[in-house]
Amino acid sequence: MRIPSNLSSTLLSSALFLPSLVSALGNFNCKDIIVDKIKYDLSPLGGVHTLYNVVEEPEESATINTTYVLNICSILGKAANREHLKCGTSKNICGFEYRRHANSSVEIDQGFPIAGYDHLGSGSKDTEVTRLKESDSSREGLLIKFAGGSYEDTTGKKHTAKAVIEFNCDPDRSGLEGLRTTNEPVGSEAVLRAREEEGSGNRNSTSSLQFKSFGPVDDDTYVLRLDWATRYACDKYRDDNKGDSSSHWGFFTWLIILLFMCIAAYLIFGSWLNYNRYGARGWDLLPHGDTMRDVPYIFQDWVRRVVNTLQGSGSRGGYSAV
Repeated sequence: MRIPSNLSSTLLSSALFLPSLVSALGNFNCKDIIVDKIKYDLSPLGGVHTLYNVVEEPEESATINTTYVLNICSILGKAANREHLKCGTSKNICGFEYRRHANSSVEIDQGFPIAGYDHLGSGSKDTEVTRLKESDSSREGLLIKFAGGSYEDTTGKKHTAKAVIEFNCDPDRSGLEGLRTTNEPVGSEAVLRAREEEGSGNRNSTSSLQFKSFGPVDDDTYVLRLDWATRYACDKYRDDNKGDSSSHWGFFTWLIILLFMCIAAYLIFGSWLNYNRYGARGWDLLPHGDTMRDVPYIFQDWVRRVVNTLQGSGSRGGYSAV
């Protein structure tokens, strides 16, 4: 059978593309962040979160209403599309801008990516993770920069877009106060853990995730700045909460799976050997089939002996009195 040339070229390009995709996806893992030999786990903050910002421009008599959608742990997927606006399902952070002019019926809407990969995982997110203590020794937390976006201004000029998120250590906040995860299952482990911890400590009515600004920092780059208060950004939080039993259950689960695979491999190989060497059929295919057939009878004899022993221990030995 001959493979068509166009199909073979497609398969070849896909094979060459896979390593780059794997390395790209491995660029940032919110569950296992290591900075200065300190481990952080921001996975409870995963899921699609939404922020709103309204800006009035008196000189243009315009109102700009922007909705920011982000998921730091995964792609946005369907959340990257809103009505007629599309941002890109492979993005992590998107903006949806609605511009309304008071003196005219002109409405300018656009969806623009701020951070994430291009279609099929190409491009670069260029994630940078640093500790806040590097710039201010009195602060504790993480500073994470995401790239991979673009923004078109009112003149039609395209600019590079990126996001800068400050994760500030706040032991009294889970990071989900005022937010609702929209694409995680309601009973998912990470969300439940964060929701349970949200009830502990002093809760504030304001959202843990705060919008700071979005605008140009130079002629070619627009930056979205956010503040996120959470206990998961504290340096010692992960070390202080190692008492989770899920890791132990994980070990026993893998042990059971390993034993099952070993037994299955032994039975399959033994059956194949008996079939090819001795021409066995049916029950005789199984290795040690005779022993397996005798197991119920051996167990029955053992139970009978135990019962007889227990019954015999109650009788008196020697001669009976006359």
